[in-house]
Amino acid sequence: MVLFYKGNRYTDPIDGKSFRTFLPYGYEHPRDNVLSPSTLSLERHRLLWLYLKQETDFFTSPKKVLHVAPEQAFYKRFRKQQNLDYLTTDLFSPLADVKADIRNFPFEDDSFDFILCNHVLEHIVEDDKAMSELFRVMKKGGTGIFQVPMDQNAAATFEDPNITDPKERAKVFGQYDHVRLYGLDYFDRLRRAGFVVEGIDLTQHMSDADIERYRLPKGELIPVCRKK
Repeated sequence: MVLFYKGNRYTDPIDGKSFRTFLPYGYEHPRDNVLSPSTLSLERHRLLWLYLKQETDFFTSPKKVLHVAPEQAFYKRFRKQQNLDYLTTDLFSPLADVKADIRNFPFEDDSFDFILCNHVLEHIVEDDKAMSELFRVMKKGGTGIFQVPMDQNAAATFEDPNITDPKERAKVFGQYDHVRLYGLDYFDRLRRAGFVVEGIDLTQHMSDADIERYRLPKGELIPVCRKK
């Protein structure tokens, strides 16, 4: 499959391979040209990779890392990094080192320098408990990146516990197993858990050509959370 899509128009920054097109991907309404044939990364994965590479010392400094619901695009690469003490967790994923509920981690307080938890919280009914647990297990001075699907045109998150039908959830929240659609108040929710939060638009200083070449979500805010 990878050879079939070989070309020079689009590049996956995670492995540096280029293709004439990416693959379509999506549940209800598939998006064209978004899934990398080599790493299986989506727009958000490539955006996060570039942020970690360009704006952090994630790839160079010793860190104890917790990766919640580890993504295929990252898992093996992070596991091989000599600078990382890398641990994965999830309730169901076969990639998880520790099977655990994000609302009740089996880890000690102040355990991790860096936590990745991406596209998880929108699945969790009690997301406040999950955020509190992420804060609890992060070391002081630590960093977390907690990406979620977000309507950046909406000030407030929309959720309705009465919506339980998978088809209705897909229609309202964007996916059959999502329980809310976050708005810009997502950052305030994280702040209530104790985090210092910054929404970073990595694409703001990128050319349109590079945004298109990497197939990035222009203007998407990366939620970078720190524990003081």
